[in-house]
Amino acid sequence: MRILLDTHVFLWALADDPRLTTKARQLIEEADSVHVSAASIWEISIKSTMGKIEADPEEMARAISESGFVELPVSAMHAAQVAKLPLLNDHKDPFDRLLVAQSMTEPLVLLSADTKVQAYGGLVRAV
Repeated sequence: MRILLDTHVFLWALADDPRLTTKARQLIEEADSVHVSAASIWEISIKSTMGKIEADPEEMARAISESGFVELPVSAMHAAQVAKLPLLNDHKDPFDRLLVAQSMTEPLVLLSADTKVQAYGGLVRAV
């Protein structure tokens, strides 16, 4: 199985955070490859500047390969796929929407900490 980590799951995996479930840890360990989107680094950059999270975007970018994960660039096809996603009333996060689109395009199983993302169906798994 090939996996894409959402931003929180990526940060939790790096920090060995207890919020990362046993099931998520197992999926990550057993995956053929684990990907982290450039969009997650973009999200970390914006949210760290706003004081919403404490993380250094450059360190997080380096941590992708240092952790054995694979960086997933954002392509034009990924961005175009966002238009095909349903508009959900209780979920409009642009970062999550791009990650869902990437998971569908590649395809990759998206591990997300946000249970609302599961409403997109398909390859999304809330952990």
